[in-house]
Order: sequence, then structure tokens, then C-alpha cells
Amino acid sequence: MSDAADPLALAARAGLPAEFLYLRDELPRDRWTGLHEVAAHWLQMHASFRNHQAHMNALVARWRADDDLSALHRQLTPALQAFLQHLDGHHRVESGHYFPMMRGVEPRIAAGLDLLDRDHDAVHAHLEALFRSGLAFHRAVSGSAPDARDHAARLADTLAAAGPPLARHLDDEEDIVIPLIQLRGLPQG
Repeated sequence: MSDAADPLALAARAGLPAEFLYLRDELPRDRWTGLHEVAAHWLQMHASFRNHQAHMNALVARWRADDDLSALHRQLTPALQAFLQHLDGHHRVESGHYFPMMRGVEPRIAAGLDLLDRDHDAVHAHLEALFRSGLAFHRAVSGSAPDARDHAARLADTLAAAGPPLARHLDDEEDIVIPLIQLRGLPQG
């Protein structure tokens, strides 16, 4: 089934289906206090991704307002590189370590974890597009190419396109993972 035909595809969904939310229904967001250290760290990581994305969006907005291409390059290039590395590493740890562990702790949520793994693939496609667009922008500015502003605009558009699916994924992942950790725990060792 193509992503366009899959109502659970990251680009298509507006939230998780009810069958994946039974743990969150038991522990709604407004009761996420006194969290297990792993759950608290998870939320901190997600907050850092949201803040990093907001920072990059602010840099783009500033560039659109003042047209200072060199300032955009100087500030956005390292910010983008750090964001891409941080998010890719985070997803690798989730998919390679935490999700398999969580499947054992709460087998009923395996389909939800599978969906989050598929989300990682969709998000990775956006990360790849951001990397390619960021590299093209860097090369254009470094080489004083006459179309450097066009590359900046394409990077800005690619960044804007990545925002909504990443936000959807972060919210949905929290709705599965945080209650799971709080209510079922994680294996020791």
C-alpha cells in the first residue's frame, strides 16, 4: 500500500487510532508528572528537537526579513547539521534498543511501535532531503554562486515541509511511549 493510500502513514494521519491510545487513556498527558527518568529524558529530547526546529525556522524568517545570506549560512548550516545528527542518532537508539524492549514489556502495543518505526523511515526521508538541500545551499554560498538565494529558498521550503510530519511523529510517539514507561516500566539490565 502506498503512503497516499495508507491512512496511518505519517503524512496522512492527524493522530493515532484508538487502539494505540489505550495506555494514554489510562495515563493522559495532564497526569504526566513525577516521570520515570527514561520518560522524562524522552520528553526532554523531544522538546530539544522542537526547540531546534523553531530556532532554524526563526533563522529562516530573519533571512526572509533582512536578506542577509551570509548570516543565514553562518547560523543555519551548523544548526541544521546538529539537528540532523541528533535526530538520526535518537531514532537509531529508539528503533534499535527501546522499541524492541518495549515490545516485550507490552506486546499489545507492538503495532503502535511498528507504526513509530515506519515513521522513522518517513522522517529519515525528510532528513535526507534536508541534508541534500543544506549541502547544496552551503556549496552555493561557499562558491559565491549566483543562485545561492534560490538554494536558500529551497532549503527553507524543505525545512518547512519537514516540520509538520516531525511534529506529528513526536506527539504520537509520546502518546505511546510515555504512558508505556510509566505504567509498565522497562526491563532491568
